[in-house]
Amino acid sequence: MSSTFTRPSPLFLALVVVPTVLATLYFALFASDVFVSEARFVVRSPSKAAVTSLGQVLSGSGLSGATEESNAVVEYLESRGALADADRDGLLTRAYTAGSVFLFDRFGGLLPANRERFFDYYLGKVEVEPDTTTQVLHLSVSAFDPVAARAINERLLERSEALVNRLSTRARSDALTVAESDARDAQERARTAAVRLAAYRNRAGIIDPEKEAEARLQGIAKLDDELVSARTQLQQMEAFTPAAPQIPYLRTQIDGLQKEIAQRRSGVAGGRNSLSAAAARYQVLQLDSELAAKQLAATLISLQDAHAEARRKRAYVERIAPPSLPDYPIRPRRLGGILAVLVLGLLAWGILTILLAGVREHREG
Repeated sequence: MSSTFTRPSPLFLALVVVPTVLATLYFALFASDVFVSEARFVVRSPSKAAVTSLGQVLSGSGLSGATEESNAVVEYLESRGALADADRDGLLTRAYTAGSVFLFDRFGGLLPANRERFFDYYLGKVEVEPDTTTQVLHLSVSAFDPVAARAINERLLERSEALVNRLSTRARSDALTVAESDARDAQERARTAAVRLAAYRNRAGIIDPEKEAEARLQGIAKLDDELVSARTQLQQMEAFTPAAPQIPYLRTQIDGLQKEIAQRRSGVAGGRNSLSAAAARYQVLQLDSELAAKQLAATLISLQDAHAEARRKRAYVERIAPPSLPDYPIRPRRLGGILAVLVLGLLAWGILTILLAGVREHREG
């Protein structure tokens, strides 16, 4: 009885049988189970409007996704800072270097361990996906133990919350600092303007140049009336009683009134020391003081608004789905991995078989 069994070629053994057997042994006996803990959260801020339907649901109380803070969280979770913060007590190091994990799967199993390689390894285990439509962040953490996966996810979520709180506090503090600085500057300008106005009043010896000028003009008008009356009386006496003894007295009175009026008019509208010059300088100082007072009032209102905005504008993390505790490993896909190795081996074997057959045929021809 003749045997119909054909011995596999070395090429088939090398490309198909051996890789498939090794893959079967690896996935069946050695490959470590990978558990994935997932969390969903959104960074909310009361100052921004919602974007879409889910965003509107999330912002039913006037709150919405804070895009800038969300982007900051994504960048943070994919940074060395997040790795350092989460691994301060060795949580990640213990989870990913445990001796129970297969040599090929754990960190530092084959290659020397350093922080740079650990960061690359960390990026392969932590994934954060932002949804640009709903602004919800999806955080996934892979580990070889379900409890460790959830613990790492929880740690990263806590650090993200701390980051958002820190950014929110810094933004509010900066806004208040600017408003308070403006208010202090406005107070100093108002105080300086008021001091300059008061000093000028004391130096000039007047309270209000305009009222002072009005009073002086009234006095000049009264002297003008007296001058007109004296001139009229003098003209009548010179016409009817030229020898009257009162005529020299009236002439002296008229000269005195004219000098007094001229002196008072020069004091009101004369040179640099006149009342009109004092009024012009006073008006400039008074205008500066009024403008400074209005600026102070405006900055105080802005400061009140900044305090109100700081109390209202506070971004924070709201958890939609807390870190989950995986029930079963989702990786590796053992059967799929074995079949993938088998299919790739068959493809490689088929291609090389055709190529080698062509080469032999070419040589024989």
